Amino acid sequence: MNSTLDGRNILVLTSNFGTETDEIRIPLATLREAGAKLTVVAPETGVVTTLERDRERGPEVPVDAAHDTVKAADFDALVLPGGTLNADALRGDETAQFLTRAFAADGKPVAAICHAPWLLVETGLADGRELTSVPTIRTDLINAGGRWVDEEVVVDDSAGFRLITSRTPDDLDAFTTAIIDALS
Repeated sequence: MNSTLDGRNILVLTSNFGTETDEIRIPLATLREAGAKLTVVAPETGVVTTLERDRERGPEVPVDAAHDTVKAADFDALVLPGGTLNADALRGDETAQFLTRAFAADGKPVAAICHAPWLLVETGLADGRELTSVPTIRTDLINAGGRWVDEEVVVDDSAGFRLITSRTPDDLDAFTTAIIDALS
């Protein structure tokens, strides 16, 4: 096992339904392989029902705790997996908004892929930042004051915390590498 991230605790914030399968499972596996301890939180305990390409049910992922029972202070980074239904649910969730803002306020990395940057729009964290996402939410990010670019991963350190964004499951290698680099 790689020990690059030994001693690092990473929070994965998701809804209980609609998270893109690869966008939660691959970061979990890759970051654990790098030595990190990952905690999956959602509005309810139990499981996350994933979807493959927003259509077909994928495997379930266990939830370690309800999101209202954790604090940003206990973690080194936040990972926000995508999936249209997941991201839409989280952007309207006040606890998810609070947690995301808390990571940014503490100067800790926030990593969001695919549709997950919708939560950055709701929290005001996209404003003035260079970022990427699935192309269908490009206009939302621009309207929120972001500078959208079409790249597999974008790392922006311009506002007191590292913001890592990525487009789609095709970019997961670059996405997870950027998270590892941010915590190494």
